[in-house]
Amino acid sequence: MPTLEGLRHQIETATDLHSIVTTMKTLAAVSIHQYEEAVAALGEYHRTIELGFQILLRGTPLPSDDSPASGRPLAILFGSDQGMCGRFNEEIVAFAQPALSDASEKPAPLLMVVGARAEGPLRERGGDVRHLYEVPSSVSEITNLVQELLPDIERLREHEAVSRLTVYYHRRSSAASFTPFQRQLLPIQPERLAGYRDARWPSPCLPQFASDRGRLFSQLVRQQLFVSLFQACAESLASENASRIAAMQSAEKNIEERLETFQGAFHRLRQSAITEELLEVVSGFEALRAGQ
Repeated sequence: MPTLEGLRHQIETATDLHSIVTTMKTLAAVSIHQYEEAVAALGEYHRTIELGFQILLRGTPLPSDDSPASGRPLAILFGSDQGMCGRFNEEIVAFAQPALSDASEKPAPLLMVVGARAEGPLRERGGDVRHLYEVPSSVSEITNLVQELLPDIERLREHEAVSRLTVYYHRRSSAASFTPFQRQLLPIQPERLAGYRDARWPSPCLPQFASDRGRLFSQLVRQQLFVSLFQACAESLASENASRIAAMQSAEKNIEERLETFQGAFHRLRQSAITEELLEVVSGFEALRAGQ
């Protein structure tokens, strides 16, 4: 049977946990804001890259795809390093799994994984994980991650004859929800290049360039890859914190329900103890009066 002291200790513990959960939920909300601001800031940079493609491709045949048709697909999957984010990792792995285990893919895709908690499920399913990266803890660290990813991508493309590069990550859909998303980054699809080439230039004068067209095109592709990976990471981090908010809201509700149960039991037990004490006082008084 619970005691008053035991119930008091449980109430104090639940109250402390409630405070921690509320703090974590607040921190997650603040983090979402900074990652969304980072994604929004990429808009103009991405637009500049698109204008560069327009200049290079205007009036010329589309560049041919030099990726080997029989090469290995390469996938980059963004998960998390930390827990308390619900089924964040399980859902992105399940979303990517059909493509990663497609029987028509010979040989199997190569994997680059951001987040240790996503790596385990992928290895359990037979995934060929070549690189594992830590998840950035702030916007400023995303650049460092992308600068790690780019040379590793180049090495794999060179040594493994990579046929295409696809990225898998979550995109936030509301304050506390997200949806899995995939995007092919390389090779750039012909219809996309055609869209750049045929788009209307925003002014009467088309800028000129003196450098080699092929070299400039490669540099623009690299810049676009940088922006796309940065965006994928930032959106994944925003989604991770959205998932954490949902998990903390559920935990908060459970703690509040437990607190209500503990407090009710405490009040009933305390009232019972007070009643017993009053009865003892009354019984003692009656005994004293009877002895007179």
